[in-house]
Amino acid sequence: MLRLLSKSHSFRKPSSSSSLSSSYSQTHICNSIGSTSISPNPSASPIEHSNSPKSTHIINGYPHIQLLGRRFCSLGSQIGSRRLFSSGYCLNCVNLRANGFLRAQSVVAETRSFCSEPDRESIQYDVVIVGAGPAGLSAAIKLKQLCREKDVDLSVCVVEKGAEVGAHIISGNVFEPRALNELLPQWKEEESPITVPVTSDKFWFLTKDRAFSLPSPFSNKGNYVISLSQLVRWMGVKAEELGVEIYPGFAASEILYDANDTVIGIGTNDMGVAKDGSKKENFQRGIELKGRVTLLAEGCRGSLSEQIMKKYNLREKGDAQHQTYALGIKEVWEIDEGKHDPGAVLHTLGWPLDQKTYGGSFLYHMKDRQISIGFVVALNYHNPFLNPYEEFQKFKHHPAIKPLLEGGTVLQYGARTLNEGGFQSIPYPVFPGGAVIGCSAGFLNVPKIKGTHTAMKSGMLAAEATLSVLHEGSNMEKYWDALRSSWIWEELYKSRNFRPAFEYGLIPGLAISALEHYIMKGRAPLTLKHGKPDHEATNAAQFHSPIQYPKPDGVLSFDIPTSLHRSNTNHEHDQPAHLRLRDPKIPELINLPEYSGPESRYCPACVYEYIPDEKGQLKLQINAQNCLHCKACDIKDPRQNIQWTAPEGGGGPGYSIM
Repeated sequence: MLRLLSKSHSFRKPSSSSSLSSSYSQTHICNSIGSTSISPNPSASPIEHSNSPKSTHIINGYPHIQLLGRRFCSLGSQIGSRRLFSSGYCLNCVNLRANGFLRAQSVVAETRSFCSEPDRESIQYDVVIVGAGPAGLSAAIKLKQLCREKDVDLSVCVVEKGAEVGAHIISGNVFEPRALNELLPQWKEEESPITVPVTSDKFWFLTKDRAFSLPSPFSNKGNYVISLSQLVRWMGVKAEELGVEIYPGFAASEILYDANDTVIGIGTNDMGVAKDGSKKENFQRGIELKGRVTLLAEGCRGSLSEQIMKKYNLREKGDAQHQTYALGIKEVWEIDEGKHDPGAVLHTLGWPLDQKTYGGSFLYHMKDRQISIGFVVALNYHNPFLNPYEEFQKFKHHPAIKPLLEGGTVLQYGARTLNEGGFQSIPYPVFPGGAVIGCSAGFLNVPKIKGTHTAMKSGMLAAEATLSVLHEGSNMEKYWDALRSSWIWEELYKSRNFRPAFEYGLIPGLAISALEHYIMKGRAPLTLKHGKPDHEATNAAQFHSPIQYPKPDGVLSFDIPTSLHRSNTNHEHDQPAHLRLRDPKIPELINLPEYSGPESRYCPACVYEYIPDEKGQLKLQINAQNCLHCKACDIKDPRQNIQWTAPEGGGGPGYSIM
């Protein structure tokens, strides 16, 4: 039985769109069918609302402060013993926000103490956004800005599966502020974490022992070296200041439809389900977040976005080719002061990859003696013995890189896939009831190695279309029209032939891309096509020899368990595996004999291992608790047999400076 403790605190005054914040202390009674619909809109709720702050009961303890943001502890039986983060870039030790959703969860828990009916409760919003990344937060901020301009009151929520805003965000990142200049023009005066301008820009071609300087094609003048996880944390604060409600720690696990197959929102995961599917003592049904418009901003290979694109045939409708991907693996180091050069940017091609594999490295000098170093491998590589993680460890021993890292310390590690399909792979982004935005749709500019600015702009355009739908009776097709007339479209069209040029190999790819960049400038009469989908590009093991990688030295190179510890990855161990095999026989019958078990190598977190059973035969073991949510397995598995689904909210990596 849930117990409400008598400890109470005063919270800051709620915004007009967060009326649940003033209603928590009211009495809630379970109705006859066990379902309570909770609405943040005062006109739609029977609950009495007040604009004055109230003392609020906190379940199982007081709110407390952690280093990376404001954190709420043990709110409701759905959360159980897990700690839930609130979004926040700056610490605030006095005024903590108890947002409506968290209180609604507590209300639900209190209701469930007296009613065992399993029907889910629902909260109604005007707009539901899935994902608190650059696209999702830009959409939320822009929408609230437009509401103020037009004197319209729309409720907007953002649901985020990471334990806090920014916890799952990882990128290089050399940031182009074009979209931010449009969204928040005063960002330089508002203590944003964008403080290190690019000061130099180098591009090297590596052989095993040498580095050859090439003309840099990136044009990073006016850009900044940043931590993207810190930027979105700051953006989360800006969104909250405008009245956006952000709910970290809750994973959107399903799409909700009405009788006409129109999307009406999302459902979050049930919590407290054991690995065997039974309900634990802290079991709590998920919540339905219903919206008049739903925007999917899950990032690359978003699971709900992929479902939507298949259901409504959005790739076919947009005449788009398949998406092609790369896996980026990254570390943040603290290096010696004498070696640190804030704003210095370096990219490399070549060694240790062979000439048929597209990829390269990045090395950016941030502030505070920190550098961001990483390695990107296109997932259409052919050799099943290739191991992207080991290629990165090998790269750090290059004579041109090793001296910089010696004497340094690794602070954080992570990995994530990125879209590389570009212009050719943009799907029709509108579906009945909403739209796909940001990297879920795929707006990365490959030759720039940048996608944050385009993701943000797509969110802003979607916000404008959303307001037109809800306030003017328009339709979401305005988003598609706006995309095609925006600088996103122009930018991606000009760079459309860069990535597919490397289907012909490294040297031909460099030649074609140089012709495109310096001479044709995007005006070529032909549009090159991508090759096979990444999972089909993997050759059978018989056509390749195993790659012998050097053992990690523990100084520059590390084993996966050591790196994984630095990612702060954590999942509730006793929960159903979120990595599911469509056919459990395929790993042993196909992947192992034909491809020599490539999942044990392309995963940068040692999630997949072939271990001998009692008879000595190799069987696939899935260590789901290690998962970095990079999505490489969902993309690269040769038979597309692995399905990535959302685990319990709050699990996964805990990035702070990535």
